[in-house]
Amino acid sequence: MIDFDLKGKVAVTCKDRFAPYLEQELQDLGFRPKYVGRTHMELFASLNDCIFLNLHLRTASHVLYEIKTLYLHKADDIYRRIKALPWEDYLDPDTYFSVISHVDNETVNNPLFVNVRIKDAIVDRFREKFGKRPNSGSSLDGAVIQMFWKEQQATLYINTSGETLAKHGYRKIPGHAPMLEALASATILASDWDQNSPFINPMCGAGTLAIEAALMATQRFPGLFRDHYGFMYVKGFSEEIYQKIRKKMEDKVIDRPGLRIIASDISEQAVLFARENAGIAGVEDLIDFEVCDFEETTVPQDAGGVVFFNPEYGERLGEEGDLGDTYKRMGDFLKQRCASYSGYIFTGNMALAKRVGLRTSRRIEFYNGTIDCRLLKYELFKGKKEI
Repeated sequence: MIDFDLKGKVAVTCKDRFAPYLEQELQDLGFRPKYVGRTHMELFASLNDCIFLNLHLRTASHVLYEIKTLYLHKADDIYRRIKALPWEDYLDPDTYFSVISHVDNETVNNPLFVNVRIKDAIVDRFREKFGKRPNSGSSLDGAVIQMFWKEQQATLYINTSGETLAKHGYRKIPGHAPMLEALASATILASDWDQNSPFINPMCGAGTLAIEAALMATQRFPGLFRDHYGFMYVKGFSEEIYQKIRKKMEDKVIDRPGLRIIASDISEQAVLFARENAGIAGVEDLIDFEVCDFEETTVPQDAGGVVFFNPEYGERLGEEGDLGDTYKRMGDFLKQRCASYSGYIFTGNMALAKRVGLRTSRRIEFYNGTIDCRLLKYELFKGKKEI
């Protein structure tokens, strides 16, 4: 049985280009990464720390606790080396488990082969030691073993998350081409919104941006909406400790009297979906929903804050069509209605972005799936900006 207080190497993974925002989250939570890469950070932490991180992180994908780093020269080495490890310290014989691998080795042309060999090695060790074997499969609803193998170095982890953390669990109605919750969180963090001033979200769709803004401002963390993780199937897991960590997380929720979050969409159905998602997240009362064209969205004057658009951009949702006119109208709206605000447009189509007609002060790189995107920032002033 592994000691959940024993500190070891932990890797926290994220989508490409999320690293600055994940690092910010970790530091805000009191962790100092030892290494920061494009898609992961490395920490020195315990499995109980991993429980805490799983419940609190908004921009992460998985939290991985290292079991062992091995030197594997070829595919034939996998079974022998994996079987020699003390898997009975990590899993009970009747625990369901799955295996994920990421492989870059010249002797392997099918990563599924690696998964099967790891499973076979673990199962055979249990069968020989206990006369019974754990069940295994591809679903991530039990214990999850993960391997990263590059050239001759392979590292085995317990994936303490199981299913990805990038989906926060409250969005039951995704709507049309929704923004992933972790991406919404990362872009809000990139906007430097102060969580006190107004957050205006025209074209809100399923409401993900407005909901994530409300969750951040009131310190509601993703663990509020999920009760199933990979760490629960690791030998030594304490339900009591988990509930204590969860209770402390629940106690962090704060009120934000006077906070204005406004979300609008021309589609009545989209606003209905957004309201339902916000209700599940417990923040419906914190968001003012409006059914209207984006040009009619309420913008509190002289309040400052953030206006955030996530419009269609053609490549994902069909032909560009009339989107050029829409982008021009967004630029006019920002210029004419949003003086003193910071304007943001998230798009994967820079040709359309030129139609906005405003000078960007920042272009922040993101991916939306495989689409190369930019979060464009516009500083908005009354009249003409003095140079």
